[in-house]
Parts: sequence; C-alpha cells; structure tokens
Amino acid sequence: MNVQMSQPSAPVYSDLNIEEQAIEFRKYLKSLGAEISEEKSPKGIEDDLHKIIGVCDACFKEGTEMEIETVLNGIVSMLVLIPVERSENLILAFCEKLIKAPGYKLGIVTLRVLWLLFQSIEERSPIRYHVYYHLVQVARQVDQVRAVFRDVDLLKQQFAACPPPNEQMQKLLRLLHEVLLSSHQSEQAAKVMVELLGTYTAENASQAREDAQRCILAALADPNTFLLDPLLALKPVRFLEGELIHDLLSVFVAEKLPAYIDFYQHHKEFVHSLGLNHEQNMKKMRLLTFMQLAESNSEMTFDTIQHELLLSPEEVEPFIIDVLKTKLVRARMDQSARKVFVSSTMHRTFGTQQWLQLHDLLLSWKTNLNMIHDSLKSVTAAQMEMMQSGQ
Repeated sequence: MNVQMSQPSAPVYSDLNIEEQAIEFRKYLKSLGAEISEEKSPKGIEDDLHKIIGVCDACFKEGTEMEIETVLNGIVSMLVLIPVERSENLILAFCEKLIKAPGYKLGIVTLRVLWLLFQSIEERSPIRYHVYYHLVQVARQVDQVRAVFRDVDLLKQQFAACPPPNEQMQKLLRLLHEVLLSSHQSEQAAKVMVELLGTYTAENASQAREDAQRCILAALADPNTFLLDPLLALKPVRFLEGELIHDLLSVFVAEKLPAYIDFYQHHKEFVHSLGLNHEQNMKKMRLLTFMQLAESNSEMTFDTIQHELLLSPEEVEPFIIDVLKTKLVRARMDQSARKVFVSSTMHRTFGTQQWLQLHDLLLSWKTNLNMIHDSLKSVTAAQMEMMQSGQ
C-alpha cells in the first residue's frame, strides 16, 4: 500500500514508490518539528526508514487519532516492502516507539497498528514473535488483552509456522500470565501458567522454581480456582516437594479445613509472606471441604456442616447459599429439616478412583442405551408384523 503526504496534514494513499514515500514522510515529520532533514539518505531506503522511525513519535503530539494511525500505518506499509532479513532491526525500533505512546487513546491506536504489522509479516519470520510480545505489552497498558489473546491453542497456532525458541516462549507466557491476572482473567491466566510449566523438562525443572511458585500462589489466591490436583503432576511443582509451598498446595488439594488451620498456626509468617489472605484461604478451604464431604454424603445435617466447617449456627445457611451459587455442588437445602440433599459435586481430585467411577457410569449408560435400542427394534418388528398380518 503506497502513501503520499501533503504538508502539514497526515499522509494519504497514492501510487508513490517507497523512496518517494520516504521523502514525503521526512517532509511531514519535519513540519511537525521533528529533527530530520527533508532530503533522502544516500545510504538507501533502510537508513531513511531508520531516521523516520527515530522521530515518528512527533506525530503523537499533533493531529487526530485517525491521522496518527494513518501515519503509523504508512510506516508499516513501507516496512513490509523491505526484505524481512534486512528489516528486523527497523521493526524492533518501530515497536519500541509504539509501546511508549502516551495515554489510553494513543495506546488503542498503536495497538491496532501493531496488530496490522503482526498480520502483515510472513508467518515463517521469527520477527513476528517480537512484534507480538510488544503487542501484548501495549494491550496491558490499555487493558485490551482480549483483543490480542484468546487462548493458548490459538497462540500456538499463530506461531506454528515458526515456533519461537523455548526461552522466548517462556518469556511470552510469563508476560501473558501477568497481563491476564491484572485483567481479572484468572482462568485463562491459570491455563497459560500450566502451559509455561509444561515447557520445562525433568532435566531443567529446577530452573522453573520461580514460575512454579508463581503458579501455585496464583491458583491458591484465585477465588474461582478449585481443581488444584493437576498442579501436583507438573514437573516444576514436583521439584518443590518437601518445601512449605508444596505442603500448603497439598493441603488445598486433598485436606480438610482443620489441616489448613493447623498449617497456618505453625506457619503464619510464611503464609503472609506469600501475600495470601488468611480469611480468603479459610473461605476457600471451607468450600473445598464441603465438596469433599458431598462426594461421600448425599445427605448432610446442618449440625454436621457446622461441626466440619467450624461455623456458628447462624453462618450455616448463608454458607450453603454461597456454595450453591458457585455451582460446584448441586444440592437442595431443606431449612425445616435442617438438611442438605446433594445430587452432584465437582471432585477436588480426579485420580484412578474417579476414572473408574466415570468408566462404570459410561458402561452403565452404554448398557441402558443397548437395552433401549433392542426394545425399539422389538416394537418396530411387532408393528411391521401387525401391518403385514392386516394386509
């Protein structure tokens, strides 16, 4: 796409070649007060672009958002005409300029420009990774991560033609985890962290110590994360066995409320040093304990709930209502009988026993479906026989 500039307004599209575009950009940026000459560089178009990118932020101070976006898109249109092996440093310099755009509105503009640049670069080019990394940084600044990240699978598809080196991918996943957490997308953040920990092998799991701790803390602190058992299977998390952080995770995975209280009483300073809130931990452990009780008890009295969850009599009903709102447990509360009748619950852990239960359930369904199928065949055969005999 070719761009022409008229002084001092923003550039407009025309049929100028890339060298002529560069001259027009020089004139336009100089008219905005940028320290750049109007003459083209004797070193060629790449040096022209280097100088243009160096002062392109002059447009941030002048013109409308649409004009600024037009200017920046014009630079993108020139960058993509340069062979990628010669444009990498230029693209990186341009990205660095864009992430420094001040304010929310300009941030939205630069987000769109970076997305255009990302989409314009050949899929097999390693520079796409660096553009995307800057894209996520801008998305964090304007709280628009949803615009650039949908899920881990799509992320991997975007880089399928040229997968980044492992260290680069880890760096990107760490950034995405931070951005998703700050945007209150805890579920996606957890998936990203699990993906990050999955990039470590048994040989280098010890290097993932900080990532593993960050993963555990994010999962424990998130009020909507209750299935914690999969974390124990991750190699970097297993490397922490024997440490307090792993012991605390194990409590949340499989123990009941008294076990957490005992841990807290012995390690108060440690829990607070992690930045965890004790009251929130208590609330979460009560929910997890209730889920565990519901797995083996289809009927529970208020007195049992009060005793097991260390609640006062007046706290029982509000707690049950809170549990039902989470939809972790499907149940019916009978206030007159002071009982809870459980129909189903999410399992805290999903191990061999749960797989066997699921196998038995599916086998039962298969048997019932076969019986229904055979019955329908018998009914159909009987109807056909009656019709034939009537003829």
